[in-house]
Amino acid sequence: MTVFLSSRASGTRNRAFDLAIAALGVACLAVAIAANQRWLDRHFLPSFFVPHDWYVRAESSARAAFAAIGIALTLAAPRIGRVVIRAPGRGASIAAAAMLALVAGEIVLQVAPPRPLGWLVPNDEPRRQPDARLGWVLAPGRVGRTIVAGHTIEYAIDGNGYRVRRLDEPVDRTRPAIVFAGESVMFGEGLSWEETIPARVGTLLSLQTANLAVHGYSTDQMYLRLERELPLFHQPVAVVALFMTSLFGRNLDNDRPFLDAELAWHPAVRQSRLMALAGLVVPYRRDTTVDAGVRMTRGVLRAIGALARQRDAVPLVVVPQIGTEAVPEEQLRRRVLNESGVPYIVVPIDAEWHLSWDRHPDARAARLVAAAVAARLRTR
Repeated sequence: MTVFLSSRASGTRNRAFDLAIAALGVACLAVAIAANQRWLDRHFLPSFFVPHDWYVRAESSARAAFAAIGIALTLAAPRIGRVVIRAPGRGASIAAAAMLALVAGEIVLQVAPPRPLGWLVPNDEPRRQPDARLGWVLAPGRVGRTIVAGHTIEYAIDGNGYRVRRLDEPVDRTRPAIVFAGESVMFGEGLSWEETIPARVGTLLSLQTANLAVHGYSTDQMYLRLERELPLFHQPVAVVALFMTSLFGRNLDNDRPFLDAELAWHPAVRQSRLMALAGLVVPYRRDTTVDAGVRMTRGVLRAIGALARQRDAVPLVVVPQIGTEAVPEEQLRRRVLNESGVPYIVVPIDAEWHLSWDRHPDARAARLVAAAVAARLRTR
């Protein structure tokens, strides 16, 4: 009788393990089916460094992998269950080892990270320094140099933290000026001063320009910098801000000072380094997060327009579009910009017009964007 009961209990355990493994397989299949392209486009936003068609291929491969794992688990459930039952300690050991590896990984990343995370990397040019309200700003009053395709590019930053041609030619805030807000694209990553968008616009319109762009800035950081700097200009003629759907994901980050959907300021939220790394590898965004980011971005663009108009300056948002605008990018652009009420121009750029080592616009692209901005400002 005892043997019979033991055998019956063992059979029940076997079936329970089989069902659990089969359920996991079905769950993987369900994920592969439910995560169609429409769902993926909603939760995995456009990327600056990865073209949309690459994104689609990677997502399709991931779906196929989930489906294959699901089928394998479902078909092999009885065999896997027998292995687990025969060696119950092995599964527990594997789970414990995985947990300990996660804990050890977090400790190592906290104590001895491979390199500084974020935008305050000591040796990167142009150099940045911490700022309590903005997160970081350019280190003022210095010239940084970097080698691009065998040529030395100088990044001269005047005493106010603006990029200029030369240190002895700082921006004169008492003179009329077109003020530019943005990040590395507007700053002119990999470009000489003369090749940047602000410098070219200044040449075309015979006006002084002030390049307030800072690497890594989100739209709300651009606004916070304008809010601080624009009152210092005596005669701002126009305020030109950059927006790109491929950079929208930055607007959802909270690991730096940020504005919420009501434009209230918040300090940076400290994150687990493992979670931050996981977010880079799998940049999933919830619907509520994206919706809040869209509302914040609209509000910030309206606020930039209001800042400009208060100073009798013309507001303009420029949208460089590198390569063909994919449907998700167009939908996001319209959702943000069409409902912001701020005038904007989209500038299509050839997909090949970027720097050789990354997707920052090259000199040809900057010339095209500058011409479009200058033409629009002339009419205003």
